[in-house]
Amino acid sequence: MSDEQNRLFTAVDALLEQAAAPDALPAPAERKRLREAASLSQEQIAQALRVRRETVTGWESGRTEPRPPKRAAYIRLLDGLATRFPAPQPAAADPAPQSPTPPAAAAQPAPPASIATPQAQPASSAAASAAPRRSAAAKATATKVPSTATDERFTNGPLAVVDGDGSAYCVGGLVLDCPLTDLPALVEWTLREAKLGAPRLHRSGKDSDPLIVLTASAAERLGLPPVLEDRRGLRLPDDHKAVRQLAATKWKLTKRGFGPWARVYRTAEGTRRHCVQFAVLPWDAFDTRAWGPADQLEPAELARLLGTYATRVITPRGSTAVTGLELMTALRPPTRAVKDPATGGWVSGPMPGSLTEPVECAPPEAPDGHPAVAALYPRFHQRTPDQVQNEEAYQWARPLTDAECMKPYVVGIDVNMAFAAAANRLTIGLSAPVHVRRPAFDAKLPGAWLVDLSHITFDERLPNPFTPNGEPPQGPAWYATPTVAYAIELGHPVSPLEAYLRHEHGPYLDAWYTRLRDAYIATMADLGITPGMPEEQFLAAMATCQQTDPVAAAVLSAVKATVKGGIGKLRERPRSGGWRPGEPWPALTRPTWRPDIRAAVIANARINMHRKMLKLATDAGLYPVAVLSDCAVYASDGPSPLDFLPYQDGKPLPGGFRLGVSPGMIKHEGTQSVLWAEGLMEEHGPDVNIARHIKTGILSSQDDGE
Repeated sequence: MSDEQNRLFTAVDALLEQAAAPDALPAPAERKRLREAASLSQEQIAQALRVRRETVTGWESGRTEPRPPKRAAYIRLLDGLATRFPAPQPAAADPAPQSPTPPAAAAQPAPPASIATPQAQPASSAAASAAPRRSAAAKATATKVPSTATDERFTNGPLAVVDGDGSAYCVGGLVLDCPLTDLPALVEWTLREAKLGAPRLHRSGKDSDPLIVLTASAAERLGLPPVLEDRRGLRLPDDHKAVRQLAATKWKLTKRGFGPWARVYRTAEGTRRHCVQFAVLPWDAFDTRAWGPADQLEPAELARLLGTYATRVITPRGSTAVTGLELMTALRPPTRAVKDPATGGWVSGPMPGSLTEPVECAPPEAPDGHPAVAALYPRFHQRTPDQVQNEEAYQWARPLTDAECMKPYVVGIDVNMAFAAAANRLTIGLSAPVHVRRPAFDAKLPGAWLVDLSHITFDERLPNPFTPNGEPPQGPAWYATPTVAYAIELGHPVSPLEAYLRHEHGPYLDAWYTRLRDAYIATMADLGITPGMPEEQFLAAMATCQQTDPVAAAVLSAVKATVKGGIGKLRERPRSGGWRPGEPWPALTRPTWRPDIRAAVIANARINMHRKMLKLATDAGLYPVAVLSDCAVYASDGPSPLDFLPYQDGKPLPGGFRLGVSPGMIKHEGTQSVLWAEGLMEEHGPDVNIARHIKTGILSSQDDGE
């Protein structure tokens, strides 16, 4: 018997003061009953057995089974408790106990949407200690996820969180044994035994590669450093032992090497991919601004967080911004299989309605430093509105009027998934732009239009819809189609001077919006908030939902970050320290580098916001005092949005803001006193935007609405 076994037995003896050890574990419910009967906490048992409290929780729920040498010690504990606290005799005959699952049956994958019931293991502790490590299928002792169990290749879900003890935590509480001798062994296990991955979202797309998330202890077992020394490149050096091991076994890395997010692959054989993606937790693979405290969660909880996101959105491919962009491609692949009329064979052809190849952007759509800008202007030239398109989100504020200062509160309301809602049913250009002079405006034609909208005036208490800062434009400027269409909607004729138009177009983002909307609604339901709730009940539930389930709250944060990040990634800037203005950067070679699409979505979101604010001003005399992106602040007689939002016949004002969970509806962002708002503007000047700080009341650049 090992020294560790002796120490564990001693700790158990201190709890029991007696000893006995049968071979089989009782059922999970009985394990919990025995502990509670002895008035022992999970923490006490975890401390005695030198495991985490969550491990004991898994044993009592049946999600996991103890392994040697802790298995024998746990059996010893339960046997002693069973002697002292025997089970009460049932009033009626109990159903016959289930027999242990034969090894042959356990090794077979479960059928789709079936439930594999955890079974007690009849092997003795000595035999269990000598037994070889079980395969992935043999250790599948938890419920399979229906969405992935339909594909036998991915019966164990899209990903696994690997801990330092060799446990791989999967979706649905499933725990597998995996080797941690070196990275090549872990890659081979993932592809050959683990049955991880996810089926494609489009028939012409690609299956999602399995994702392995390494905790700090797992990274240490694999010989990876706790911190990356290369803070600029964020990758291991090419001569690191782990990288050399991969190279020696014919595994390749992408150009970004082995960093926080790494891909290990071999050349595909036919249609079969050989690729594993790694996310290294101690290297900050999961940004807390998007994922919340993901790096602080236990492996099982982290697997639940990432698995829920992967099931509802897509398996993470990197940051939420990268994942948002990858989701677009997964839902609308650039190519499809077409039959070659000459040979009769199948070849790759462009997918109608998709972004199939990189296209040049129009000069006014290009960001500073782009080669198209460098070819037209000197290096330090500051482009004017008639030279550059400036379709950005609102950032506007004004002083409070005397009447507003008499009200006690300022209340912020925030539009749910504003950029996702703006992407819905939006016509997107799919082709390269065509330059046209003096065109007739067509609201159905996406593009950039040079037009003078400075003659259109609004009440000074409203932000101007044609500029991000809310100030009136001073002359001709470049606008995306939704902005010009809004001017016509308001009854003002327009005469574009010139335009860059995309004659091939379509609803490219519709499937992307639908996928993220469904993920958002499902996650809000996990937090107890559903469509159609009474408004008072909705506000009360929203006030406490972040504390209901931290994991679901983190999923919600990641879904929202995927929307914003994905839209922002359409105009990715250069990130390399060696880049110089006027030089191309890698993102320009992507079909999804499309600043015009980003501009159209943001313009549509800003116009949607203004349309509702104008409705409240026209029909109810309510004017915002500050707007930041998708958050608007109003002076109010009460602390709730219900205290100032107008109603007609007991219903929200048609065309105005409406409380609810669906994208495009609003929620309560925060409430502060008017004295707080006046003090903030007096201390920091008129340029301070109280909408940025309405949520917490604290001056912070992180408070930005959605």
